[in-house]
Amino acid sequence: MSESKSAIARTGFGATMRRDAWWLEPLPVVLILGAFTVYATWRTFENGYYEFGPYRSPFYSPLIKPRWWPLSPAILILWAPLGFRATCYYYRKAYYRSFFLDPPACAVGESPGASYRGETRFPFILQNLHRYFLYVAIIFLVILWYDAITAFWFDSAMGRHFGIGVGSLVLLANIVLLTGYTLSCHSLRHIVGGNVDCFSCVAAGGPRHSAWKGVSFLNEHHMLFAWLSLFSVGLADLYIRLVASRVITDLRLL
Repeated sequence: MSESKSAIARTGFGATMRRDAWWLEPLPVVLILGAFTVYATWRTFENGYYEFGPYRSPFYSPLIKPRWWPLSPAILILWAPLGFRATCYYYRKAYYRSFFLDPPACAVGESPGASYRGETRFPFILQNLHRYFLYVAIIFLVILWYDAITAFWFDSAMGRHFGIGVGSLVLLANIVLLTGYTLSCHSLRHIVGGNVDCFSCVAAGGPRHSAWKGVSFLNEHHMLFAWLSLFSVGLADLYIRLVASRVITDLRLL
């Protein structure tokens, strides 16, 4: 019995029957995540221009400057948001495909290697810490909300007063997007209600069901929040650096 050529499986790295430009999907991920990594690393070790008036860069918040620590204070806290993003289910798919080419895309052959071990060996077994990074990320979220609210209060000769600067809006937009990204997390959805078979059979089933529906709605847009919050946190830091170094002037709207 003869077999169609199109039914013959193709093997080897990059082998595929797809006729579309499948490589266009991982390319921007490499460029954007690569550029953000370079920028964030530079800003972490620059150790300067992270505060201006009531504004504080999210890369340096909370600001911890113990006397015994000679390096940038950002190093002491960035492990938390970095760990949360690096272990994120969506980002895993993105950088596994784009940087490791494992696989490059759906129905595209990957390079042959050792037997598949998944995330059971170091360092990828650390991906299983995602839920615990979520707990820490929620704490950081509260701190960044405090920073965003503080950014609307300016010092003057008459004391502190409410005001609105461009930086105030930048930090507010950033924390809103970071909140969307954190609350749309797959692990949070499971914690709220994914492990419940019957909401009416558990304590506070009604509120838990409502919370689960809300998180589920946000979860549908998790990829969008992941990218928008990545841009917003980088732009918030860049804006504060530019005004702190007096490259630009913060425009006061009120």
